[in-house]
This record gives sequence, C-alpha cells and structure tokens, in this order.
Amino acid sequence: MSKKTRLYFLLIFVGLVSFSYGQNRPIVQPVNILQPSKVKFRTLNSQASLNNLPYKYYRKTFWTEKNIIGLDLSEVAFVNWNAGGSNSISAVMSGDFARIYEKGSVRWKNELLMRYGINQQSGNSIRKTDDKLEFNSTLGYRKDSISNWYYSGKFNFRTQFTNGYKYPNTDQIISTIMAPAYFFLGVGAEYGANIQHFNLYASPFTFKSTWVLNQTLANQGSFGVTPAVYDQEGNLISKGKLTRTELGILITNEYNTTVFENIGLTNRISLYSDYLNNFGNIDVDWELNLNLKVNQYVLAKLGSHIIYDDDIRVTSQNDAGETVVEGPKIQWKQQLGIGVIVQL
Repeated sequence: MSKKTRLYFLLIFVGLVSFSYGQNRPIVQPVNILQPSKVKFRTLNSQASLNNLPYKYYRKTFWTEKNIIGLDLSEVAFVNWNAGGSNSISAVMSGDFARIYEKGSVRWKNELLMRYGINQQSGNSIRKTDDKLEFNSTLGYRKDSISNWYYSGKFNFRTQFTNGYKYPNTDQIISTIMAPAYFFLGVGAEYGANIQHFNLYASPFTFKSTWVLNQTLANQGSFGVTPAVYDQEGNLISKGKLTRTELGILITNEYNTTVFENIGLTNRISLYSDYLNNFGNIDVDWELNLNLKVNQYVLAKLGSHIIYDDDIRVTSQNDAGETVVEGPKIQWKQQLGIGVIVQL
C-alpha cells in the first residue's frame, strides 16, 4: 500500500471518529439497539413467613442482549420479454447476536456475526454471494465509575462457512472454512461511554494469526503463509506452512447512529499494521451500512465493505493463459437489498 493510500485511509478514519464523538443521537429501533437489561420475576415460598404465603421479589440482571435474524430476498422473472433478460433469485441470511455484562468497573462484551448468501440464475449453478462467520470478545476494567476508558483485552476470530470459487471456474477452490481463518488477541484501551452507540479500541500489542488449514492452498502460499518449496523438476521438497503469526498495532471503531428519521448508520472499521513485516502498511477492514427502516420487521439496506490485506496477492491470467501474481489490491463489495428482520 502506497504512502498516499495509507494517508487516505487514515484521514477517513480520523474523520469518522471525530464525527462519531460529537454525536449523541438515538439509534433506529429495533435494528441497531440492544435490549434493555431484563428484570426477572421469581416466586418463592418463604419458610420463615408466619402464614407461609408466597411473595415476589425483583432481581435485575447485569446482562444486556441482542438477538437479530434477517433474511433478504430478491427475484427477477421474464416471460416473453422483448428486451431480454435472465431469471434469477437470490437470498442472504444473517444473524447478529450480542451479550454484554456490566457490573461496577467490569464490562465484558461478546458478539457473534453471521452472513450467508446465494444466487441462482437460469443456466448457471447456485453461486455463493456472501459468507461470514465472526466472533468478538472484549473484557474491560476501569479504575473508577467516572472514567469512560477501560483497560481491555480483545479477542477476534473470523472465517467462512463453505468453499469459495473464482466463478465460473468451480473446479478449484480459492478459500474454504478455516482457510483462511484470522485470530486477533491483544491488550489495550477502549473508550465507550455508551457502548451500544460508540466505542474506540486501540491496542499497541496485538497478535494476529492467519490459519490456512487446507494444504493445497497453503502450498500455493495463499493469504500470506509461506508457500511450498519445489525442486527444478516440480517435486515437493517441503510443504507450505499452515499458519502465519504477526505482532502489531490494532485500532478498531464501531459507531451506530440515526442520520434521519428511520435511517440508521452503522460503521465498523479495523486497522492493523505489523511491526516486523512492512510496518506502516495498513490492513483495512471497513464496513459501512445504511439501514432504512420501513416498519418493525421490514428493512432496506445499502452496504459497502472494503478490505485491504498486504499479505493477500491477487492473481490473474495474461494473454498467453499464464497465471500472474499482481500483488495486493483493494477489495470492495457493495450490497443493496430489502428483507425481513426479527428481533428475538
């Protein structure tokens, strides 16, 4: 990544954080807000009571939870359509679950994010359009109840559910479950006066481990692992490494707000730079979504997802049909859909 590109991402991130810090708006319900702490009711028979009558008492839990399941569908069909076209149907299933424990000076946030999408066009087999499995856990402690800064430890895990292909070629996989898989584990500080709306985490010491638990992909050196070594005749000398470990600095930011009535904005960004290998080259994972609430259950969504990983080399074919390694490039995915959401 060039210095100009790194500066571009850094300016965007600083602008988002500055904009986020100055806002204090409610979130669009029920899309981007956690359920309030529930009050549980219990009925007990008091043995000490003279009349032995049942009584009720209230107990407030320290857990806050979020459970959202969504399904986006789109379909196009043509009958005697003079302009032409291809029948197609697509679906994206998503899950967003969170559990937050807050008591005194301790806060523990756990989050599970899942997405899987498919598309079927006439004349083509079913193709995958989206695939995500991510788990986050952050444990924080603050020295007093006034401070909004927490000393925090953060764990992040990301992978996918099924095989990935470079369509229309489905004979050779380019990714699969646990290939790649990313693990982040680090310590730092987190700011979050209202963690449902805004939080900023910075860690000067974060281990990043990339796993490629598919030997074929590992031998190719996919996702930055050390590739296999062959002799001049093409015989395998040593297999490719299945893992790659880095130590670097990690900054993450999550921001949820209401832009206009019934229009919510969700921003998630992660910036990572390895101390030992090409320090200053920043790995970027940035998701920006606009959620347009139609009613309690129907939601339209416009989303953008940008990824840049300095360890991922993009390949292509030249005019002679030979595979050429071009180096890292910016990856971008744009989504537009309307679907049904259920908050449990």
